[in-house]
Amino acid sequence: MPRKLIKKYMPDEHRFRSHRTLSWLGDHIHDPNLFHLTRKSVSRAFMVGIFCAFLPIPLQMLVAAIIAVVARSNLPISVSLVWLTNPLTMPPVFYFTYLVGSQILGAPVEPVVFEFSLHGLGAEISAVWWPLLLGSVLCGLVFSLLGYAAVQLFWIRHVLNSWKKRRLERKNRK
Repeated sequence: MPRKLIKKYMPDEHRFRSHRTLSWLGDHIHDPNLFHLTRKSVSRAFMVGIFCAFLPIPLQMLVAAIIAVVARSNLPISVSLVWLTNPLTMPPVFYFTYLVGSQILGAPVEPVVFEFSLHGLGAEISAVWWPLLLGSVLCGLVFSLLGYAAVQLFWIRHVLNSWKKRRLERKNRK
């Protein structure tokens, strides 16, 4: 089952629950559904984690944890998938989402000129904020739904292949 593969890389559940940065979740962190490895919880976790990875905001992991608790998806997977946008991948991903948002809004793509001052940074952010936000949310929705569907299909295919394999093994034993 994919469960065995995922469990190999998952952090220890008790260690994860006792982590001091997650204490704000209170009793919600003790919900066993947040750590189950089922097709539903893992596919939901992919949807939550990928969507939050595309959000152009700080504290994406916090947002992913809150949504994972509400959606009752696998918490460690949801939070770890946020790292799809890490310091190396963030610039190209967010530039792509900015281009998508600009295209949808019909806004011209502004060349980015960095001015190392607070005023220059504020002017740059205000110029690109709406296309970036729109593109990020739309790309997050599209890619999170694709991730959800991919996990569902992979899981079902894996289970069907396991059934076939067991059926053949039983047939060969007779």
